[in-house]
Amino acid sequence: MATAHQKLPASGPRREALREKGQFWTPQWVAEAMVAYVLGTESDHLFDPAVGAGAFFTAAKNLCKRVSRNVSLVGTEIDSLALNQATNTGLTREDLRGVELRDFVLNAPNRQFSAIVANPPYIRHHRISAETKGELRLLTRQIIGKTLDGRTGYHVFFFMRALERLSAHGRLAFIMPADTCEGVFARSLWGWVLNTYRMDAVVTFAHTATPFPSVDTNAKIFMISAESPETTCKWCRCGEEGPALLDWVEKGFPETSCPALVARSRDVAEGLETGLSRPPQERHVGPVLGDFARTVRGIATGSNEFFFLTAAEAAARNLPLSFFVRAVGRTRDVEGDEITVRHLDELDGRGRPTYLLSLDSTPEEDLPDSVQRYLREGADACLPNGPLIKQRKPWYKMEKRQPPPYLFAYLGRRNARFIRNRANVVPLTGFLCVYPREIEEEESVWRLLNHPDTIANLSKVGKSYGSGAIKVEPRALERVPLSEHALSSAGISGLRRNKQCGLFF
Repeated sequence: MATAHQKLPASGPRREALREKGQFWTPQWVAEAMVAYVLGTESDHLFDPAVGAGAFFTAAKNLCKRVSRNVSLVGTEIDSLALNQATNTGLTREDLRGVELRDFVLNAPNRQFSAIVANPPYIRHHRISAETKGELRLLTRQIIGKTLDGRTGYHVFFFMRALERLSAHGRLAFIMPADTCEGVFARSLWGWVLNTYRMDAVVTFAHTATPFPSVDTNAKIFMISAESPETTCKWCRCGEEGPALLDWVEKGFPETSCPALVARSRDVAEGLETGLSRPPQERHVGPVLGDFARTVRGIATGSNEFFFLTAAEAAARNLPLSFFVRAVGRTRDVEGDEITVRHLDELDGRGRPTYLLSLDSTPEEDLPDSVQRYLREGADACLPNGPLIKQRKPWYKMEKRQPPPYLFAYLGRRNARFIRNRANVVPLTGFLCVYPREIEEEESVWRLLNHPDTIANLSKVGKSYGSGAIKVEPRALERVPLSEHALSSAGISGLRRNKQCGLFF
C-alpha cells in the first residue's frame, strides 16, 4: 500500500492473479483519514485484518509521530508476499511484528479490538470455492442470525467479522465498493449493522478523486462505532485528492461545501435506499417503469463457448440451424439503438456468434446424430458439472425467452440506452429483456424508455461503478421513476394501475 497509486497490470496473468487475491492498495491520503477516525478514541492499538503492503500502518506511524502518541500495530494477513512489499514502503520488521499470517474471516484472533481499519480483499463471489462458501454461510448465520445471498463478495464477510470483533465504544473504518450497500444481500446486511452499531460517516468520491483509478469500482469509506444506533450520519463527497479529507475527519465531520469536499448530515435509511453513492434525493411517489413494462435478465447459457456459435461453426459440425435461435451476446455488438437481421448477419460474417443452441427436454438419443456427437463433446469437457448447467435437467436444456421488443444494456458507461429489437433476437446476460405490459402500448413505451428524463433517472436505481458506469438489475430497472414530462411526451396519460411506489431517489 504505497503512497502513490498502485500500478495495476491491464490484462493477462498478472491482472488475473490480482483479481483472485482482490488486492488493491489504499493511497496514503485516504489511509490517513481512515486511521485518524479510528484513533480518535484512546485506543492503544490499531488493528488491520488485511495488512497487505501496510498503508494503514504507515499512516498510523505518520499521524502518531505528529502528535507524539504511541499505538501498537497489530493485524492479520494471508499473503506473505504482500507483507514483503510492506518493507519496501518504509515499514520495518519491527512495525510488522504484531502481524499474524492467518485467515481473518475463517480464523480470526480470539480477542476484541477498539480501532479497526481495513481495505478488505475484493474477491467476487464466483471466485470463492463451494467449500469456502459453505463455511461463510455458517459464519454469517452465527454473526447476524441469517445467511446472505450466494452472490455476496468476500469483502462483505471481512466487514461482518471485523464488526463482530469491534469492542464496546470502538471504531471501525472500512473502504469498500459501492455494491456493499447496493447488492442483493444489502438489506439483510445493513439491517443487522444499523440495529447494532452507529454509522458515524460515509465518504464517497467524485471520479476526479477516485482512490482506485485503474479499477472499475466505486469506492466508499464506512466509519462506524460500537455505540447506540442513530438515524442520521455525516455524508461526504470528496472531490479532490489531498489533505482536505483528513482535515475534515480530524475536525469531527463539519458540514462544508467547497471544491475539495461537500459534507452534510443525512438520514441513514434514505442514504441506503440510494446506495449512499449519490447525493440525497427527494422521495419519489408516482409512476415507475414497472407500471408499464416488465424486465427479465437475458439467457444464462453456462458456457457461451459451447452453446453460442457462428453459422460457420454450426455448419462445420453439421448442426441443423433449426435447433438454434438468433441471439446477441455483447453490448458492444450493438452500436446503435436498434438491432436488425442485417446487423446480425454482419456480426456473423465477422466471426461473432449469433446462433444459440436452444434444445428442449428431448432425450439425447432422439436428437440427430450430429447433435448427439456435439453433446458428447460437451460432456467430455465436463460441462454438465458446471455450477449453472448442473441445475438443468437435462444439462443441455437451454433457458427460454420470448424475443423482447426492447433490450437494455446491463452495464453502461455514461451511455446507457435501450435498443429496439427488430431482429426478433433473444439476448444473453449482457442485456435485460424489456416487455411492455400491454402490446398496444409498444410504441408509447419505446418513446417512454428513450425519453431523456428516463435515461437520467437510471442512475437513481443502478449500482454505481468506476468512471461513471452504472449497472441496473432487472427489478431495479422496474423502479426507475417516470416524470410527468416523459409520460406526456410518450402519449401516456395517467397511471392505469394503482401501483404507485414510495421510494427514496
